[in-house]
Amino acid sequence: MTHLASRRPDVTIEVVAEKLTHDEVRHVARLSRLHLSDEQIEKFAGQLSAILDYISKLNELDVEGVEPMAHALDVTNVMRPDEVKDPMSVETALDNAPDQSPPFFKVPKVLGDDSGA
Repeated sequence: MTHLASRRPDVTIEVVAEKLTHDEVRHVARLSRLHLSDEQIEKFAGQLSAILDYISKLNELDVEGVEPMAHALDVTNVMRPDEVKDPMSVETALDNAPDQSPPFFKVPKVLGDDSGA
């Protein structure tokens, strides 16, 4: 394994130059609480190795002076001022309800009798 410096001094990135072993994949699966078959372990060993190879290519980029960002685009919330308006009437709220028992919506029961609700 190769240790590469990251932009954050408190983070160490380890890159695997060769294919992950089956034992390493089993270890990752165990940490993830996944039960994998031997066929899946073989498949994921190749896929995980390809991901790590790609990460090692990304680490070759010169990012000196590039500020970390949370989004690729400038994302801002569009907020409107709260305005007090007249409330919706119960009749209007129930107009499109498929089943109703004013002033309530009727919905199918989703909890059993022993649910405690």
